[in-house]
Amino acid sequence: MAGHDAHEHARHMDAIYRSQRHFYDFTRKYYLLGRDRLIRELAPPPGGSVIEVGCGTARNLIAAAKVWPQARFYGFDISEAMLETARASVARAGLADRITLAQGDATTFDPKALFGIDAPDRVFMSYTLSMIPDWRGTIARGAEVLGPDGRLSIVDFGQQEGLPGAWRKLLFAWLAKFDVTPRAELDPAAREVAAARGLTARFRPLYRGYAWSAGITRD
Repeated sequence: MAGHDAHEHARHMDAIYRSQRHFYDFTRKYYLLGRDRLIRELAPPPGGSVIEVGCGTARNLIAAAKVWPQARFYGFDISEAMLETARASVARAGLADRITLAQGDATTFDPKALFGIDAPDRVFMSYTLSMIPDWRGTIARGAEVLGPDGRLSIVDFGQQEGLPGAWRKLLFAWLAKFDVTPRAELDPAAREVAAARGLTARFRPLYRGYAWSAGITRD
């Protein structure tokens, strides 16, 4: 994402979340399905590094740090408003020594510049691609920075393919009010990124297509 566009996107996200961040986790826990499954499957190596792209309130980072106490966690978000809440949440959880936060752009982030690490063992994206304009570029960047035996894990809204059509129509209309666009081409996009880099891609619908899970692995 170009510098001007990234700045505008940051301002837009701040405007959306300036008030929402205070009740974001309470409301989202009922419909951001698959996040905890992703966290349980992270399995970072002992002493490994994990980066969350679009960390929001740090809810996922805190949960992951508790599940995988031997790893170090890093998160960044383009919204400084969200990061204010994230920093407070991490401090309240007593995990400031294991979770590091920064402001960054998902399409151009540099782990070394942001966090001082060369190549993370795990990168994950939880319900963030549906809000990032250059979501394909975000997947590509996540795959590029992976270390040896690294893995990129993604969970986001699916196309509701196993659910009633009326449900899909209502959900998509509601999501659009928050600038959320489920990515219908997630599977082929992830496979294209993987193939271009000699990596392995996987894809799995969850909850009758309510959510989709994708991954890219450096074998």
